[in-house]
Amino acid sequence: MAEEIINRVAQSSLVTINLEEYHPEGERVLLDIKDWLFEEMILREKDFRLNIKQHDWSQYEGKNVAVTCTVDAIVPTWAYMLISIKLTGIANKVVFGDLEKLEEVLYEEAITKIDPEDYRDAKVVIKGCSKVEVPVYAYVSLAGKISQVATSVMYGEPCSTVPLYKRPKK
Repeated sequence: MAEEIINRVAQSSLVTINLEEYHPEGERVLLDIKDWLFEEMILREKDFRLNIKQHDWSQYEGKNVAVTCTVDAIVPTWAYMLISIKLTGIANKVVFGDLEKLEEVLYEEAITKIDPEDYRDAKVVIKGCSKVEVPVYAYVSLAGKISQVATSVMYGEPCSTVPLYKRPKK
């Protein structure tokens, strides 16, 4: 007679957090201002302001925008501020930096909405595999937040985890 197969993972008290479920929506775009610089080196205020005025800002409607300059040039802070002002009310989110920085900021906003009290005294698995790319930053941020309240924190899949934290016994 065959023994009944028991799914111990399904019966366990593990709580899984899947960061894929917190993946911020919206297209990500990079706005590189290098072409707005004289010879991709020098910001001339008059020319820069003309570029700002003539640029089609509607293309950023509802998008998440990373504003940067990918060439080695000295760009005054006010230039990025001016772009931010133009994008306000058009873009969903605007950050200074590259697309990686944008993703970090979007995930940080999503992680701040997670209530750590939902995981108080729980054995938590932070799921490692996902269909969308989750930045390492998000895993690091979440692990720090959850370890403050959980009895244990693990990484991976419920059937195969890497232990990260276990609350000391009192």
